[in-house]
Amino acid sequence: MEDSMVDAEETKYYCEICNKKFSCISHFDLHKQPHTEETLYHCNICSKTFISNTYLKSHKLVHTVEKPYKCDVCGKTFKRSPNLKKHKIIHTGEKPFHCEICDKTFSRNGALKYHLLVHSGERPFRCEICGKCFSSKGVLKQHIVLHTGEKLYKCDFCDKAFSRRNDLTKHKMIHTGQKPFFCEICGKMFFSDCYLKKHRMIHTGESPYHCDICGKIFAYKSILMDHQLVHTTEKPYTCDVCSKSFNRRSTLKRHIMIHTGEKPFHCEICGKTFPINSGLKQHMLIHTGDKIYECEVCDTSFPRKSDLTKHKMAHTGVKPYYCNFCGNTFWDNADLIKHKMLHTQKCDICDKVFAKSHNLKRHKALHTGEKPYICETCGKSFSCNDYLKNHRVVHSGERPFSCDICGKSFSLKSNKDRHRKVHTGEKQYYCEDCDKTFSESSTLKKHKLLHSGERPFQCELCPKSYLCIKDLKKHYVTHTSDKTHKCEVCGKAFWYKGDLNKHFIIHTGKKSSSTTPF
Repeated sequence: MEDSMVDAEETKYYCEICNKKFSCISHFDLHKQPHTEETLYHCNICSKTFISNTYLKSHKLVHTVEKPYKCDVCGKTFKRSPNLKKHKIIHTGEKPFHCEICDKTFSRNGALKYHLLVHSGERPFRCEICGKCFSSKGVLKQHIVLHTGEKLYKCDFCDKAFSRRNDLTKHKMIHTGQKPFFCEICGKMFFSDCYLKKHRMIHTGESPYHCDICGKIFAYKSILMDHQLVHTTEKPYTCDVCSKSFNRRSTLKRHIMIHTGEKPFHCEICGKTFPINSGLKQHMLIHTGDKIYECEVCDTSFPRKSDLTKHKMAHTGVKPYYCNFCGNTFWDNADLIKHKMLHTQKCDICDKVFAKSHNLKRHKALHTGEKPYICETCGKSFSCNDYLKNHRVVHSGERPFSCDICGKSFSLKSNKDRHRKVHTGEKQYYCEDCDKTFSESSTLKKHKLLHSGERPFQCELCPKSYLCIKDLKKHYVTHTSDKTHKCEVCGKAFWYKGDLNKHFIIHTGKKSSSTTPF
């Protein structure tokens, strides 16, 4: 045994210039060529040089579209035989290279070498621009692209460009539909290995990362870190176009598509496009009508798992999402996020809060009386442009929104949606004080004022107050104008046409023929 070890040591060849050692004389001779400046092998297409003819032949495949090596499992083709061998390991799951420190296994020796640097802490590759060090040359190259902004890898389908080849490879799968990674338990397929790993945790139930604030558990540390931002006001991801900030990188990416107009996911049935794949999947249920998620309690079925999860909470009464500002609880996180925005946009005159800044601006116009948006047809003015747009439909007579159940048409989509609930009987908004249900959140809000006794709309000219702004506006007429609506029979005058119509029935049993506007 000792003799064989001595023999092995004696067969090593040392390079006197760079001190590198070799066990094979042919490898040693190849290595010496760059030092001795012997004849190199030149590529006649790009002038790149190589120390052996074998390496040159392998390189020349880069310039051709020929991919002679085909995977017999999935049909993917490759320019080089070693690349095919590496690829086949995806299907076999073979990981023959083993780390002796932590027992982690790898499909390639190169991947093991990079991994060992994690244990040694060695980062030999340094960025000359910012000084940051990396464990591998490949990671350094990826980092340098951040400084240069270079995107060399272009998609053949949509001209989108990427700074890394593997990002391009993943992106192309959107166009080809290729999903090479499949779960051996349920057969579901995925674009990448990391998505498959996440999916497997559904079967194992593994969720090792816990949130210290709310106790929620996550399969990945990165998802936990994203989640923890919900409990803070920190929004580290900022849009370069409009400066809006977000607490998740994925949310920023979706937001950027508003500016670019990019919608890469398209429905093959109706051609509609979507910025994210989940949006397309939800849309497809319209065509298929599938309702695969069934409630075990009441047998109601749903097209989406998230809808079933929300529905189940109606049986349990659990509202797991808690607002740390006011203590309100919610069925799902989306409702909590919307609610939290109410605490950010506050009117400094009446303390009313709004989810969006433009809604606050619109509200403030009620206090100032400002109505800068004027209808060019009738001269009526409005506090915001949306109200003016809605009003213009009165003059055009256009009613583009039709009810798919009874055919009734409406000038506004919101009116059509409100009307549709008459057919469905849907009343999803629930009063916790008296168990009454409502089809709209605004109606529930008004109803709750009956319990609280609150009358938030105060007349500035007299002590009277009202439940809603509409009633306050009607009341203001009593201070600012004459009673212009007169009864043709007895001469009695009224502020409102509606009141005149009610009065006129006393005389004739019919409404007044007066066409005087309100």
